[in-house]
Amino acid sequence: MVFRLVLGCGTVGRQTITQLPECDGRLLVVTEDDQTVETLRDESVPAREGDPTAPELLASVDRPELVFVAGDRTDRNRLALERARERFPSATIVAYLGGKPTPEDRAAFDELADRVIDPERALGDAVLEATTSAPADAAIRLRQHLQGIDGRLAVVMHDNPDPDAIASAVALAGIAESVGVRADPCYFGQISHQENRAMVNVLGLDLRNLEPGESLEEYDAFALVDHSRPGVNDQLPEDLHIDVVIDHHPPRGPVPSDYVDLREHAGATSTVLTEYLDQFGSAFDRATATALLYGIRVDTDEFTREVSSADFEAAATLWPHVDTDVLRRIEQPSLEGETLDTIARAIKSREQRGSVAAASAGRIGDRDALPQAADRLLTMEGVDTSLVFGFIDEMVFVSARSRASDVDLGEALRDAFDRIGSAGGHADMAGAQLEIGILGAADDDQVDSIVSVVEEVITDRFFEAIETQPGTPVGSYTQTSEVLFELEDGE
Repeated sequence: MVFRLVLGCGTVGRQTITQLPECDGRLLVVTEDDQTVETLRDESVPAREGDPTAPELLASVDRPELVFVAGDRTDRNRLALERARERFPSATIVAYLGGKPTPEDRAAFDELADRVIDPERALGDAVLEATTSAPADAAIRLRQHLQGIDGRLAVVMHDNPDPDAIASAVALAGIAESVGVRADPCYFGQISHQENRAMVNVLGLDLRNLEPGESLEEYDAFALVDHSRPGVNDQLPEDLHIDVVIDHHPPRGPVPSDYVDLREHAGATSTVLTEYLDQFGSAFDRATATALLYGIRVDTDEFTREVSSADFEAAATLWPHVDTDVLRRIEQPSLEGETLDTIARAIKSREQRGSVAAASAGRIGDRDALPQAADRLLTMEGVDTSLVFGFIDEMVFVSARSRASDVDLGEALRDAFDRIGSAGGHADMAGAQLEIGILGAADDDQVDSIVSVVEEVITDRFFEAIETQPGTPVGSYTQTSEVLFELEDGE
């Protein structure tokens, strides 16, 4: 429950205060005008007569999450702001600049307040939005959680991260640094897609690549972005304590974290992080803004897939800070021959049942070629749902796409593969990872036959899951596949 403290009650403050009681949480207005106090109380607004700049009065007030400095006079508001910041260092402060600010006043307000309401640019409605919106409340809570971290924070992306995960991790690490918490954007696996590598290299993003089994003792806290559970699509211990989760995917089970922000309506986690940066009043770093916009564009397929008004608003917020020349360089990297080979093998090996196509790309060196192959299958005549998978060492990586209104790929892949691996995603875009331990124990002359059986199992389970939606998966392939995927050397 958010506690809002209003210091002073001038014209702009009065316009806002009458609507504040409708918001969740506690409210207290402090003003020297006894008539205003009486009027507010008649309107059921909690109010106290007193000097908003008096240190002894501020000392008597419970610590608020948000302070609104709302008098008319610039000099009084500045003094109230200075003393409120000293008394409540961790609070979010929104300060009204007043009518006659000097350059020195503006500098002081910019330094001490999280948000400054300038009378030349904003009226009561803008103040109301800045102090009572759901994004403002979320930013307040995130700030509190971050400021409670004592030590270094690891902001962990999902394995082999995509642009949305990379940009979100960089943005959250930057937010943490802005409140005095040292933070590293971290990931396991590889950044192998040529566009993803271009994004990291051209923008000069500072990421840490963690090795499997690497000690994490240097980190005192952990945050997850673009996924929500440790040990699921990352290589963290499943029982690791998580401090912050920010994601836009629907969760599959409980989310174990102190602070959780899941925005299933958002098309990208980058959209959510853009909102946080805006609410924190942070200056938009050019590289981070460019990465966030690219993350939104990729995850929403250029604002055509699972897009919301929030995604457009975030893009509009980011656009003035984006390096458009760099963005074009990221979006147009050279296409590697290996990627073209993967796409060609998928097209050649495809099996189609009705409007659904599935294909094995065989042994691959770049798992990020799979979604490109799935997208390419989707462009073929008569196909509205596609799945492509490939083998790297003892793992099978799966990527699926759909434009059919009656298909939920996230649920279909979970139904098909959750018992033999990890799977999930959205209705029109999903993926899975399956471990095949038996390949490591097989002789060279056995591998081809085993791979052939695995390909058949994956293809059949996928078609079966699509055909049985909605409902539970049919178990005709369960016994064969579970034995195959769980078999270990010597068993």
